[in-house]
Amino acid sequence: MANQILLFMNEDDERALLHWLERFVLEVYPRRVPPDWQTFRARGAEHERLPPEELYLVASEIGAATVDKVKRGPDKGYWRIDEVRSPVIFWKRCVRNDEGELLSGQLWAELDITQQTGRKSAAPDRFRGLFVELEQHLAKTFRKGRPKPWLVGPSTARAVKEGLVLRVDEHRGGTVEVHR
Repeated sequence: MANQILLFMNEDDERALLHWLERFVLEVYPRRVPPDWQTFRARGAEHERLPPEELYLVASEIGAATVDKVKRGPDKGYWRIDEVRSPVIFWKRCVRNDEGELLSGQLWAELDITQQTGRKSAAPDRFRGLFVELEQHLAKTFRKGRPKPWLVGPSTARAVKEGLVLRVDEHRGGTVEVHR
């Protein structure tokens, strides 16, 4: 089972997170990597270059991403990152739906040995430490959401006071409130 952080972040919260992540060497890759992809470091100044919905943050100092070429389907010719064997953090960004509500996002990483994923060895201690530090930072700087375990970025929490609705990105997903 992956270590998962469920959250709501608007663009200001994303920029603040990227500024905080600058202390680590994390390279940005889209979920399906085109053959001509030019990687860049995760930094606040690079926010505009982020893939629109889903991406990977690869801890390239800890280890290289393991990739496979997609051989069939609509993504044929693209590269797929093996998120179990690679030191990567998957980031599903929060986007707005047609009603203007902010849909939930998440950060997750596979750190443990699991039969379901076929991981035979735990993630390197440095990568585990990086993800734990990220979890602690978010728990300290983000507001708690109701119901648990949602976290709401500070800028997003201010927007909720002005009427923004936070919606869980699932079929019939409910709304999340900011804990006061």
